[in-house]
Amino acid sequence: MAERSTAAVDVADNSGDEPLTAKADQSTADGVAQNRERDTKSSDSAEAQGSGGDESPGRTSPPELHSGHKLARRYRLEECVTRLDGFSSWRAVDEKLRRAVGVHLLPADHPRARSVLAAARSAALLGDPRFVQVLDAVEENDLVYVVQEWLPDSTELTTLLAAGPLEVHDAYQMVSQVSQAMAAAHREGLAHLRLTPGAVLRSSSGQWRIRGLAVNAALRGISSDTPQRTDTEGIGALLYAALTQRWPYESDAYGLSGLPKGVGLIAPDQVRAGVHRGLAELSMRALINDGATASRQEPPCTTPEELVKAIGEMPRIRPPEPAFAGPPDYQRTTYQQGSYGRQTPGPGATQPVPTPPPPLQSRTGKALKWAVSALLIAALGLGSWQLADALMERGGKSSDDTGTNQTPDDDGKKKPVATKSLQIHDAREFAPSGEGIQEDEVPLALDGKPDTAWITPQYRGYANFGNLPNRRDGSGLILDLGSVQSLSGVDISMYRSGQTVEVLAADNDASSPASLSDFSHRLTKLAKVGSVLKATFKEEVRTRYVLIHITELPTDGSAEQFRGGISEVKLIGLRDS
Repeated sequence: MAERSTAAVDVADNSGDEPLTAKADQSTADGVAQNRERDTKSSDSAEAQGSGGDESPGRTSPPELHSGHKLARRYRLEECVTRLDGFSSWRAVDEKLRRAVGVHLLPADHPRARSVLAAARSAALLGDPRFVQVLDAVEENDLVYVVQEWLPDSTELTTLLAAGPLEVHDAYQMVSQVSQAMAAAHREGLAHLRLTPGAVLRSSSGQWRIRGLAVNAALRGISSDTPQRTDTEGIGALLYAALTQRWPYESDAYGLSGLPKGVGLIAPDQVRAGVHRGLAELSMRALINDGATASRQEPPCTTPEELVKAIGEMPRIRPPEPAFAGPPDYQRTTYQQGSYGRQTPGPGATQPVPTPPPPLQSRTGKALKWAVSALLIAALGLGSWQLADALMERGGKSSDDTGTNQTPDDDGKKKPVATKSLQIHDAREFAPSGEGIQEDEVPLALDGKPDTAWITPQYRGYANFGNLPNRRDGSGLILDLGSVQSLSGVDISMYRSGQTVEVLAADNDASSPASLSDFSHRLTKLAKVGSVLKATFKEEVRTRYVLIHITELPTDGSAEQFRGGISEVKLIGLRDS
């Protein structure tokens, strides 16, 4: 279930339609699209995987299709990733042009078939490169299908926000480009009506693109009496999420936590410190919150065109200056008469005069030059080693790997504190979607044998577990200490270098935590690590459950294949005094 065929991506990433999660649809109905129809699905994982979630009663079921089926003798279906409400979405291959595409399929007698065809054909006529393009829209053999672009080099906003809020310049570029694109679409009479983090993509070149224009809403039967206001509010919600990593409504959605219940919509700079004030005000104006905008004496924005104008009136936010490393310090040396060293001016000299090199060098001269350079490097290395050794003997080690840490005593001097390995009573895979990937191999990460490991399957196309919808939160291991213990450090041997990992802990009163939000204490930062992740915490942590959270995998044999895992885990606590 974990390993998929080439690229192994949700068709949403490539065909212009985001994954259809129940949370996302509920949040959209509650907030961004107040006039939209609420989807009634309850199975997030079945839908995200395209494994055939239950369909709504009374809907027309799509024809039974299978991998390998061809449409118009051209589009070969590869994998069904979504089946919902009478339509299905597939990853497919255009055999004529030899490229991957995404295909939405629904029966010709589906109640929304005509509106989907009309929406797709209208979107195709726009031809704006800022939108994921509709390539074909056909009714054939009792089927209606819409073929759209597949963008393997793009990352959706949902994935970007999983790592944290966007940088100020990135958020500025996103809201500017999305607002301008939607203003152009509305001038042509087209609306989106379902602008979510999954509908916005950033390409490898930094350009932002929108997928699902008109088509996403038509597939779900969504309409609005005020389409410009609906899309403007959607842009405001995207900007709010980009600035705060929070969804601006009470419901959690798109992998983001909602706002505290009962407090209403609060400004982004009250949710997170350091938010750009101008962008924070802009998001509130787009979200049509009159109380917040009135306090800042700024009118609300009700159309994308007004948003574009408001952005134009802001001071331009420039990209951060690139950081350049300075040149390394070095000692210039010259070779003179069989000796080496720094040239020094003679008595009365005001400026050193370097000896010009001879126009031609013999082989013997070159060899001698290299020999002198090697001797100099060896001398410098020996001196550095001796200096480091002396400093270590003088100052002592602050910590070591023999089971002791250094802590200050009452006199301010450091004294060693004994540590111990904590017994892990149970371990299981971190599977937020409800489906594990290699559950039977979990004990191999705890057997004390470095040559055995819990190893993921091989994913294709993307380092974030193939960009599969049911792996949006990654994977890893949940460790159960059996009872609340004092945790002071971790020592984890990774199956392979280059994995992006963090270590989290649940509250000490947690019971059987399973989702990412259950692990609220970050013990190590999310970062790419080598073959070992070893950390000693500044303060001991009281917890029973620890999550080793993996979000990205290293390559496995080629640039398009990814695999990772964990070889051994050691949790460290303090010995009883």
